[in-house]
Amino acid sequence: MFLFTHFFSKPQSVHLTITSSNGFHLRPVAQFVSMSKSFPCKTTVTFQNKTVDAKSINTLLSLSLEKEDTFRLQTQGKRAEEAIQSLKTLFETLMQTDTQIKKIVKTVSNYQGNLIEGDIICEGIAIAPAYAYLRQEVQHETNVNFKEALHCATDELEALYLLHKKEDNAGIYLAQKELLASLGERSKTLSQLEQSIAEEIDTLLGSKMQSKSVDYHDILQRVKKHLGWETKVTFPNTPFILIADDLLPSEIDALLETQVRGVILQETSIYSHTAILLRAAGITSLIAQTENLSGKEPLILDAHAAVLVYTPSATDLEKAKQDEEQDKIQKAQSSSKRFETALTMQGKKIKVLANVADLNSAKEAKDEGAEGIGLLRSEFLFKATKPSLETQQKAYKEIFSLFDDITVRTLDVGGDKALPYIQIPTENNPFLGIRGVRLFKTHPELLEEQMYAIFLAAKEKALKIMFPMVSTVEEFTQTKAFAQNVAKKYQIDISNIDFGIMIEVPSVLFLLEQFNEVVDFYSIGTNDLAQYLFAIERTHPTLKVDALSPVLFSAIENILQKATKPVSICGELAANKNAIEKLLHLGLETLSISPKSIAKTKELIRHV
Repeated sequence: MFLFTHFFSKPQSVHLTITSSNGFHLRPVAQFVSMSKSFPCKTTVTFQNKTVDAKSINTLLSLSLEKEDTFRLQTQGKRAEEAIQSLKTLFETLMQTDTQIKKIVKTVSNYQGNLIEGDIICEGIAIAPAYAYLRQEVQHETNVNFKEALHCATDELEALYLLHKKEDNAGIYLAQKELLASLGERSKTLSQLEQSIAEEIDTLLGSKMQSKSVDYHDILQRVKKHLGWETKVTFPNTPFILIADDLLPSEIDALLETQVRGVILQETSIYSHTAILLRAAGITSLIAQTENLSGKEPLILDAHAAVLVYTPSATDLEKAKQDEEQDKIQKAQSSSKRFETALTMQGKKIKVLANVADLNSAKEAKDEGAEGIGLLRSEFLFKATKPSLETQQKAYKEIFSLFDDITVRTLDVGGDKALPYIQIPTENNPFLGIRGVRLFKTHPELLEEQMYAIFLAAKEKALKIMFPMVSTVEEFTQTKAFAQNVAKKYQIDISNIDFGIMIEVPSVLFLLEQFNEVVDFYSIGTNDLAQYLFAIERTHPTLKVDALSPVLFSAIENILQKATKPVSICGELAANKNAIEKLLHLGLETLSISPKSIAKTKELIRHV
């Protein structure tokens, strides 16, 4: 009876809500399905009276789950309880880490010619004649069978993932690989694969996920390529603006070898993988419903104002050329000066550091001109399985070798960030519960090992360690004492290490005089600080905090006036072009931002 109960426990279920603005789209779905397959139990998802297999990427996508949708996840059979907890944790992590794709704010246009308005994929100015994209398929003789072609296409996607592993868009290739594996399981011939893909695309019609149909077309083309089908496209050997219904993600690389100046797509969205890759490639692009545009006369694609001017006047063309040239100058200046110190117009030096999440982003920060690491998110090591001491030490050591100025944030999980091997009781308000520095009391063994790994990796290198979510002076002193006891236990000299706090909890604002006596430095985490100041959960699907609220700036001003120890800022506000001037005028001298924002931010500082 015991064994029967153990292996065939009662069904487990939980309701989960989509909080990502992108919906539950292909990349996170692929990871979710992959984990579902790792458990032997039956796993289903139910939404609006429709129940599907959570181990099938296609059926899960067919639900077209968008932001604010709530679905029921159910597991039944062997390891059902373990599966549902792991999947719940993964889902919450995917929602939190899914980068929000925001519509770019359009600038005001003042063109004389006729124009078509659209949505911006990638900002820029392009001036060139239109060229309509036409594909032509030609079949060649081949001895490759369908099974071999399927295998070759899968290997190709794996190779692409490894090639782009350091880039944000690498997940696209892994997701397509999972999609192809799912379709391939039920297809024995090319015609069966084509039929399956047609059926899956039909289920996406009319939903926000409709733009993901290009991924189905893309993997089909990859398989067909290995079966002898060649897609021929002829491009002009002079500059052109490409106009197409849509592009396959795999076609972006080929486009980079041409003289393309801009792209206009009619049947995609800013969330599609094609759009993501266009942005990554830096190709000026727009989503717009165009008419039959062709000929040798130049058009103006203004992807700052989100317009296509198809009958530009001479004045329009002159203005566009000036704007285009200015774009090139600004981009070149920012890039060429990224390693230079950022000085304000009054000659004040502003230190620009990077927020990094792993070794790859640390290397990217180095290449982008960061002067150090202002926030090393150590959570990158704590994923599906607990990292060993050796794994942690090696990772920290590799990152520490890149810079002289490094600040490590200790493990910050809980709230919106969960781990499968950390048991935190279910909390009604997890953002107000066990998270951040509170883990030192609830999970001391885990944090002791992290402290030990950091100390071993640092050796004699100057280093800063900061504790997240500190709310009282006693909390800091007790945690610092914990770290010192770890050093004493393992006989490590940590005189080279400073200890500070993240200012995220509003109570700290009233205790700064006392904190000045015990901390070595402060770092303002504006994301969480704003969350707690306004009592609005930062992942809330509808409620939002004004990033430029005077209240937030008033809090920062209060910190800078009362703090007697160095203060930096590492929240998103630090890279907001509309906030930088005000932050510097308040007295901030150290900003920590994403690697990709460093060159642009340094250039903005030089004009303050």
